[in-house]
Amino acid sequence: MKTSSEIRNAFLRFFQQKDHIVLPSSSLVPEGDPSLLLTNAGMVQIKPYFLGQATPPGPRLASVQKCFRTVDIETVGNERNLTFFEMLGNFSVGDYFKEGAIAFAWEFLTQQAGFDPKRLWPTIYPDDEEAFVAWQRVTGVPAERIIRLPDNWWEAGPVGPNGPDSEIYYDRGPEFGCGRPTCQPGCDCPRFLEVWNLVFMQYYRDETGALSPLPRKNIDTGMGLERLTMLLQDKRTVYETDLFAPIIQKAADIAGVRYGADESADYSLRVVADHSRAVTFLVADGVLPSNEGRGYILRRVLRRAVRHGRRLGIERTFLGETAGVVIDLMGTTYPELVQRRDFICKVIEMEESRFGQTLAVGLNLLDQFIAEARQAGRTELAGSDVFRLYDTYGFPVELTTELAREAGLRVDLEGFQQAMAEQREKARAASKFGAGARQNAEAYAQLPLEVEFLGYTRLAATSQIVGMIMGGRIVGDMAAGDEGEIVLRETPFYAEAGGQVGDTGRIANERGVAEVLDTQRPVPNLIVHRVRILEGALLAGDIVEATVDAERRASIARHHSATHLLHKALREILGTHVQQAGSLVAPDRLRFDFTHFQAVTPEELAAIEARVNEEIRANLPRGTTITTYQEALAAGAMALFGEKYGERVRMVCFGDYSCELCGGTHVERTGDIGAFVIVSEQSVGAGVRRIEALAGEPAVRFIRERLAAFDRMSSRLGGEPEVRVQALLEELQAERRTVAQLRRQLAASQAERLLNEAVQVDGITVVSARVDAPSTEALREMGDVLRDRVQRGVVVLGSVFNGRPGLVAMVTPGVGINAADLARTVAIRIGGSGGGRPDLAQAGGRHPEKLSEALAEVVPYVRAHLGR
Repeated sequence: MKTSSEIRNAFLRFFQQKDHIVLPSSSLVPEGDPSLLLTNAGMVQIKPYFLGQATPPGPRLASVQKCFRTVDIETVGNERNLTFFEMLGNFSVGDYFKEGAIAFAWEFLTQQAGFDPKRLWPTIYPDDEEAFVAWQRVTGVPAERIIRLPDNWWEAGPVGPNGPDSEIYYDRGPEFGCGRPTCQPGCDCPRFLEVWNLVFMQYYRDETGALSPLPRKNIDTGMGLERLTMLLQDKRTVYETDLFAPIIQKAADIAGVRYGADESADYSLRVVADHSRAVTFLVADGVLPSNEGRGYILRRVLRRAVRHGRRLGIERTFLGETAGVVIDLMGTTYPELVQRRDFICKVIEMEESRFGQTLAVGLNLLDQFIAEARQAGRTELAGSDVFRLYDTYGFPVELTTELAREAGLRVDLEGFQQAMAEQREKARAASKFGAGARQNAEAYAQLPLEVEFLGYTRLAATSQIVGMIMGGRIVGDMAAGDEGEIVLRETPFYAEAGGQVGDTGRIANERGVAEVLDTQRPVPNLIVHRVRILEGALLAGDIVEATVDAERRASIARHHSATHLLHKALREILGTHVQQAGSLVAPDRLRFDFTHFQAVTPEELAAIEARVNEEIRANLPRGTTITTYQEALAAGAMALFGEKYGERVRMVCFGDYSCELCGGTHVERTGDIGAFVIVSEQSVGAGVRRIEALAGEPAVRFIRERLAAFDRMSSRLGGEPEVRVQALLEELQAERRTVAQLRRQLAASQAERLLNEAVQVDGITVVSARVDAPSTEALREMGDVLRDRVQRGVVVLGSVFNGRPGLVAMVTPGVGINAADLARTVAIRIGGSGGGRPDLAQAGGRHPEKLSEALAEVVPYVRAHLGR
């Protein structure tokens, strides 16, 4: 078992023999999990089984999963970090638990992989005595080689399944160590290398932070193939293994250098090797370069590889060649690489070529910015300079940050991040077309067309079909019932851009009729119409009539023009710090995201709405000017962050009030908008707010519906709603005060009884009792009364709420008992857990019938821990 392929196969074969079902690797693009950008662990595809959302094919599972982690991108190039990697994992869904997982891991590492057992060191969570005993019983590892580390705890998030884990470290020998006598797993030196992580998923943490045992315990393990291969091939780093060496050799041959001769060159070769694997697998799984989401990660990694290629002296495109080596190395295991070889290499080469055209200019500009900062005595690169590099030259901000750091400068990321917070709108062309856009990318590449847009002045035009796409292929015709995309030589249909949705309508001739469902611009200068053939058939080359849905376009235009007025009003009323951070312009609504650091008050919203309507009533004329970018800025036009502008720009102005750079469609005069109403305002991120609003007929309809609802409310309340609601609120407050007073009286009366039943422990008053309380809040109030009365003591009260037991523990100052530890200990009896402060804690559980038993443990606990 020496080659990486043999190691991978041996792992899966081993677990197959242990009755595990082998699952194929899922895509790097997580399916049905919006919380993840990319698959980052082997358990991602197992997660629905652990959460009970899906039935697993069996209780024992194993896989080799493609993974991608973005947190290490900037540090890749050192000898330890990777972006793309393969994770070997075995999983138990309610089947075996700690002993079983430990036994399997130990058998594989010692008998299959052949590791010396004396060089394997398990680590456990400090309090996990079950794992401590299991390691000794199953493997015979002496207690002194089982290390307790506080970081050995795995959790999916603040709420959800979690549990202790046990990591297995391999001792590489003193030659890799720091020389300190205390060196052991957990040390910062590279002597002890983590090989395998066994996660014992046994608890669930609720919103209060309380832990309760899961009804079904699960096992999730992960072992990096690259690191395991490094150890089995006796290499110093993963980059010397057969997973990377051929890629490094290819890059070194292209650059005319030798790996191992120069550390600076070695660093760049490692970057190229890792990133070549990363981009190859991302493209194979359908990720295409873009400025958002997964596409942005791909672009960022690819451009970093290109930059390091330039450091090696490679001035031509080369990543397609290194990607070819990746495909040759891993195509047998991942056949999708071979199946999409041409497409993968073409996408990579096109993106590399595009970046190469601007890289030299961008690097020169960055050098200029760095020189200017140093000359001015600054230690920070301005956020505006970082944005310019990103916007104009396509530099990922992370690349700029890395280069600035190498020059000894920090980067002002705050301003950049605020301006870009909503830049990556989800409703871009790729996400609109979803998988279709990825599938059609090869077909788009065969259509190097520049489609002329006629829609600023016309809603109908005679044109010619110059391309038809179905199922990712160029076709010659489409018949009734078919769905696909049509490309026209010129079109009146607006393709989605700048937040404005694409047009719909009809494309037809005497032979056939197509309904246009959407219009997009998947690649620059190419406008495609997503269509469904309603009648007959259409052929490539046909002359057709293209007709936009005029009513829908008019409603979109009203909302888009209202967006411009809203933007201006926001800056007038809230301040000029307001910048657009994203938008959606649709026929039925508009959404506008903007930078602002606090909620907009109702008074401010009313003023903003009134200001927009004032300009609508002013019936300002629209002016449109094509000019240069600099001339437009000099004329006072607003340029939007996140938008890319060419040398010639379109400036849209409404009178002297609003002027922006915009390629969208608009009304002739503001009066055409009709009416404007703000529907909601909310936060969507740090420093970013969102307003949703309506214009035209949707605004009128909204107002009419609200008035009707108001009339219905008036009728039901039997009077003026504001007066009646105020009266009802006052009545409710009075009733709440009465309830609170009665609760205090009840607590006081029960307190007397409980104090009479209190136990004295070495001069400490201990009250432990089950009481009737409607809520945890009432339980705390009763506890407050008792704590004040005992002066020096311990109070633990329990009750059952909605069928579940709850506890409150309180300790007066100077007693020496920790309330949180007490609550946790007692809660075990009711099948739960607890936590809190040393003076006040609470707990919950699942077994109300054992509440009295739990409370009976309080006095013995106090006796045992008093004075410790």
